[in-house]
Amino acid sequence: MATHRPMGSEDRIDLSEDGFTGFPRKLPENCVEYLLFLLGNGLEARSLLSDLENVRKSASRLCDKVAKGYIWQRDSFQLRLERDQDLVYLRGATDYGDAVEDEWLVVYLLRELSKSFPVLWIRVFDGDGEFLLVEAANALPKWLSPEIDSNRVWIHAGKLYILPLAASSGVKRPLSLSEATNYIKSSSDDLVHSEFVEAEAFYRLEKYPGQISDSIHHSLVTIPRKLVYILHENPSVIAPAVEAFYLRDAVAMKSLTSPSRDMHFPPDDLVTVSVKFTKVLFAQLKSQQFSPPPVWATVFEATEKQASDAEDVQKALARLEIGMKLTSGFEMLATDADKKDNRLAREFAMLLEDLEEDGAQVLPTNEDMEAWEDVRRDDDESWLDINFEDFENELQGNRGLRKGDKGRFGDSSAQADLQKIVSRFESFLNDESAGIEGAEMEDMDEDDDMSGEDEDDSDDEDKVVSFDEDQFSRMMREMMGLPTVQPTNPEKTPGDSKPILIPSITNADEEEDEDEDKAIKQLAAQMEAELKGHGALKLDPEPEKAKAIEAGNDTNSKGKAKMNNEEESSEEEVDIDYNLAKNLLESFKSQAGMAGPAGNILGMMGLQLPRDEDEEDGD
Repeated sequence: MATHRPMGSEDRIDLSEDGFTGFPRKLPENCVEYLLFLLGNGLEARSLLSDLENVRKSASRLCDKVAKGYIWQRDSFQLRLERDQDLVYLRGATDYGDAVEDEWLVVYLLRELSKSFPVLWIRVFDGDGEFLLVEAANALPKWLSPEIDSNRVWIHAGKLYILPLAASSGVKRPLSLSEATNYIKSSSDDLVHSEFVEAEAFYRLEKYPGQISDSIHHSLVTIPRKLVYILHENPSVIAPAVEAFYLRDAVAMKSLTSPSRDMHFPPDDLVTVSVKFTKVLFAQLKSQQFSPPPVWATVFEATEKQASDAEDVQKALARLEIGMKLTSGFEMLATDADKKDNRLAREFAMLLEDLEEDGAQVLPTNEDMEAWEDVRRDDDESWLDINFEDFENELQGNRGLRKGDKGRFGDSSAQADLQKIVSRFESFLNDESAGIEGAEMEDMDEDDDMSGEDEDDSDDEDKVVSFDEDQFSRMMREMMGLPTVQPTNPEKTPGDSKPILIPSITNADEEEDEDEDKAIKQLAAQMEAELKGHGALKLDPEPEKAKAIEAGNDTNSKGKAKMNNEEESSEEEVDIDYNLAKNLLESFKSQAGMAGPAGNILGMMGLQLPRDEDEEDGD
């Protein structure tokens, strides 16, 4: 199986049939780009612009319908007309920041749009290149490597198509955009469509459109009434405000700490209402450690005093803390918001300017807010909590689920993703088609530093020698302090040993090696004697028990038959098992609660040891 490594567009140089055409532009990180073409033999050039405009309007209507009320992390889904040499098409780019789900929402919209236009062909990629192929790496044909996949993946009529090697005249090289579009026009029937590749590439789209509503989180927060008005007018402006708070620096903090500055949102006239977030935005806000600015300190003190019991205090402080962080983010965003590149930031600046001109008369009253939809909605925040035991269970496919477990880790999509990761990893490890060379790396660069002459010389210097497995096993058992075992085939002759290759040596080297072997054996014997003297190689864990057994044997020998050889050997095995268990427990204890070899081995055997929280003298 060929390993498909993601490759950014900045790593590729366009080597089309016309030769080098220049270095490609670099796509920003966390940005998805999409190109929409109308390709067909029956299309008229004079109607192309109007047809593309119809596609753009349909895409806008589809986004409004499917993603109505959705809060984009940075940029929304958008298209504009683009001209590139002889090509005329629609182009869009969406910066999704930390919200990877925004990228997959774009792919979902593009796939749905392609079902409405029979001649619409779409290419989508990001900073990692053809990320749809990265998703389908487990099912790709071996010839399709990251070095040649540029412009080969297209979405058409809701399906995924791959341009074959014939598009590049059978040569393994990346395609230029014009080459790809020309091949689609002339040979669209020759494109490769694999249901297996398509299922892997579009795997994340299975949870759409339901994922759109599932990604929204409502939470009760305590914020100034002035900010309530802005969020009610345009809920999407919360995204740049949270980002301003999340990426704050010392300069941005001056708007909160400088006593000479007038604040746009002072902590006055505070009200508690439900605010709509995406789960990513809420997690960014919730996870940040942030000390209240001086102007908010008195508000927190007053809240603690007003609450009637401890539970009310905790709820009130939690809502006030989130509200303080959100208000601080808007305060930072208000600084030069009209000059920012973000469209939502500029919309917020206009809203704030209109509000300051109109004054408090436009602010909503308590009665007005009570009539709003979901004004008291407060969603459960348990999705923020990660139970690592449940996480381990999901990685194991829910094997060994303990009694009393009420639920599973994460939602259904998280469970499916985890089990898919584990199944892919296990299939990779169990791939019997891989030889001793390991995983196949198709068409990857080879290391040519080693010349052929050196390899021939080394082969000539190798010779066949014998290797006695029984002798090697006996020596290893002696070094480990384990009891020796009789050879399974005592009549085995040296000639029966398996041949292996080792570098040839001269007679002088043989004599020198023999002297070294004698010295090593003497040193090993001295070390073994010293270790035995200190009891380090003693297998019997309980000397007193051994003495009692010996005394019992002496007594019983007067009236009973002696123990047979099988009983003695089983007694030896018990001692060995004891030492093995003892060593495993000591190794597990040395991990100090962290991951380690002993814990991993016991986990694979279905054993889970409790944490050793209290130190004990005995073992």
